[in-house]
Amino acid sequence: MLIQKLRLQRGWSQEQLADLSGLSVRTVQRIERGQPASLETMKALGAAFEIDFSDLKEPGMNSSQQTPSQTVSNDEALALAHVRKLKGFYIHAAQYAITIGFLAVVNIATSRHYYWFLWVALAWGIGLLFHALQSFDKIPFLNGEWERRQVEKQLGRRL
Repeated sequence: MLIQKLRLQRGWSQEQLADLSGLSVRTVQRIERGQPASLETMKALGAAFEIDFSDLKEPGMNSSQQTPSQTVSNDEALALAHVRKLKGFYIHAAQYAITIGFLAVVNIATSRHYYWFLWVALAWGIGLLFHALQSFDKIPFLNGEWERRQVEKQLGRRL
């Protein structure tokens, strides 16, 4: 989360950070999801952010040397997770639009008497609709509030 916070503070995309650090975009994504990074990777990220790589440790690993601007609060972690969820939906929507557009062109070019791409658009569109409802917390049994209530029900107490 700290890497993501530093990247967002600078207004960089994951691709820009990957270019600046000499890492792959996949590596940056993996680290931002909380997976461990090698010493060489941490050094490359430290160089990109122009800070000592030891300062890139997550809070709790070495809390005595963390500065307040480098820690990620619970609210920030939730906000970052929500933004990742929205980004995933927008990528899904773009993939839908591009693919259905391509299929429509192919369908019209090959057989104008039967528009089969509409079946693909309908089926995928239903999936996209559910993804949108989940991303924007419109499905009451899939949002964080429902999860909290279920955890409290299992515990028999409030969180």
